[in-house]
Amino acid sequence: MLRGLEIRDMLIIDRLELDFRPGLNALTGETGAGKSILLDALGFVLGWRGRAELVRQGAEQGEVTAWFELDADHPALAVLAEAGIPAGDELILRRVNTAEGRKTAWINDRRASGEVLRTLSDHLVELHGQHDDRGLLNPRGHRALLDAFAGHDDLRSAVRAAWRERSEAEKALDGARAALEEVQAEEEFLRHAVAELDKLAPEEGEEDALDTRRRLMQGAEKLRGDVARAHAALGPEGAEGPMGDALRWLEGAADGVEGRLDAALEALGRALAELGEAADGVERCLEALEFDPLELEATEERLFAIRGLARKHGLAPDELPDLAQTLSRKLAALDSGARDIAELEKAAATARAAFDTAAGALSASRREAAGRLDRAVEAELAPLKMERARFETQVATAEPGPEGVDEVSFSVATNPGAPAGPLAKIASGGELSRFLLALKVCLAGEARDVTMIFDEIDRGVGGATADAVGRRLRALAEGGQVLVVTHSPQVAALAAHHWRVEKKVAADQTLSTVVSLDSDARVDEIARMISGDEVTKEARAAARSLIG
Repeated sequence: MLRGLEIRDMLIIDRLELDFRPGLNALTGETGAGKSILLDALGFVLGWRGRAELVRQGAEQGEVTAWFELDADHPALAVLAEAGIPAGDELILRRVNTAEGRKTAWINDRRASGEVLRTLSDHLVELHGQHDDRGLLNPRGHRALLDAFAGHDDLRSAVRAAWRERSEAEKALDGARAALEEVQAEEEFLRHAVAELDKLAPEEGEEDALDTRRRLMQGAEKLRGDVARAHAALGPEGAEGPMGDALRWLEGAADGVEGRLDAALEALGRALAELGEAADGVERCLEALEFDPLELEATEERLFAIRGLARKHGLAPDELPDLAQTLSRKLAALDSGARDIAELEKAAATARAAFDTAAGALSASRREAAGRLDRAVEAELAPLKMERARFETQVATAEPGPEGVDEVSFSVATNPGAPAGPLAKIASGGELSRFLLALKVCLAGEARDVTMIFDEIDRGVGGATADAVGRRLRALAEGGQVLVVTHSPQVAALAAHHWRVEKKVAADQTLSTVVSLDSDARVDEIARMISGDEVTKEARAAARSLIG
């Protein structure tokens, strides 16, 4: 619910603050007083596209602030949560427009984009009038309006879920077909490459190991001679023999020298042990350096084969095992492609059938609701002096989508036998206003979350018809909030709260302001609306009679 609006330096308003209330709020005033400026200012803070030049002449910037009262389950809270904006029971929107045209917006003191404002406004305010391209006159919204009237949210949810499953199944099928076509185009290459890789069966790290082994074998003859001579120098014919003799001779003399050789014997024993360990290591190296010339040939042959295959595929040798797995999977997909596609086709057909069933149920519900809506609107038209008019909700077949297979449009015929057509094209100004009001009364239901604004929707009607319009506006406002910009005294008299828009000239400046009317002022304003500039006693009496 809109609780307040503050406007600074916008068009011909220097500063204005309004506190709106629940129920029916009427805004009246002479033509050109600035009633439309209030709607322009509200549309600006809500992010709607409107006039290009809004800043009052001579001001550096214009600013509009609007504050709304939100219930705990208000749908606007979900928009705020998605945008990451803190929320409470009060929502404050503020938007500034500089003289250069730069616009900046805040939601609860958090910077926000115009797109977020517009999304939020869909849950805050509805504007209805003779040029209402955002609301009931917009055919793109008729299906959603019919669905809201029908109240079949469960059927819509089922259709959305079925469409999602159908889309996923068809996407999987299309992907599998495209993948199969791709591998079919390279089938000959795949079979040859996989056979070649399987035959060679390269392993990760194998190229480095083969290269190391090859180098070792290539230098083994020279290396083995040096190592063999070292082994001989360390063995019994070399260092080990004399050291062993020395150990035996010293052991034989040790008893006669009273321990003087003990340290030498221990050192010599350790030296012989280290010498033996060194000789064992050299011997193992000799064994490793032994090779078969045929092994060198085989090693080189495999090493060159791996390197050649890597060059052929433009890869590093260590990437060949991964390539083998990738190509094998593609070949397996090719071999099993027809079977997989058959299964996916079956799944897609099942998903399409499920969607068709769900969409059919939703279509049936829409057609039934369309008949009920037509009868409800026509029942509302009779008190509005349009008992001969006909309203028709047309449900036609459309392209399948997440909302089903239906296209919905509202059409009217103002006279019996006349062809039906779109609301905006068939009805005159006054007729259009009454059609919109009757339709809105039927579609309102129990929804009271949105502030409804009717901009001169009573234009072209008067007398009992205007009274009927006012009573329906008052009924719409029960438990919620309706703002009506009106020239009709019958409508204004039924309002719970009344404001007059005035224009004045001061210091060569034309300014617009809004005055809240008390009981006496309200009588005078409605009397002016009845009689014109000269308010008579009779007009005042008529005004009191209208107010009741």
